[in-house]
Amino acid sequence: MLPLFNFEVHTPFRLFYSGRVESVSLALADGDIGIYANHSPFSAPARSSILRLKDEKGVMRFAFITDGILEVKEHKTVLMVDTAEWPEEIDTERALAAKKASEEKIESAQMKFEIDKAKARLRRSEMRLKAAALKT
Repeated sequence: MLPLFNFEVHTPFRLFYSGRVESVSLALADGDIGIYANHSPFSAPARSSILRLKDEKGVMRFAFITDGILEVKEHKTVLMVDTAEWPEEIDTERALAAKKASEEKIESAQMKFEIDKAKARLRRSEMRLKAAALKT
C-alpha cells in the first residue's frame, strides 16, 4: 500500500469529499495528472472530467467534477470546483437532455462564442454521463 495524504474537494455548496487517499487523478488544462503522497506543491486549473481517487481502504472511487482549481500543498491537496457529483447523484435523463440541447445549439449557433459555450456544455454532459455509468 502506498503512503496516504489528505485530500479535499470543495464546491460552493458543500464539502464534497474529505479524507486520506492513496492517489488522485483528474484532467488539468494541459493534460491528465496523478497525485500521490509527497507530490511537489503546485496550483493548476482543473477541467471538467472524471475524478478518480483511491481511498485509504484501497477502494477506487469516481466522481464527476466541473472546472476549478487544484492546489497541492505539503500538508494536503485541495480541489475547488463549481460542481462535484458521485455517480449515484447524477440524473441521467437530465444529462441526456443537456447533451441533446448542446448538440442542437452547436448546429444552430451562428456566433463563435455561442458554439464554444455549447461545446463546453456538451463536454460537461458527456463527462456526467460517463461518470453515471461508473455506479458501483
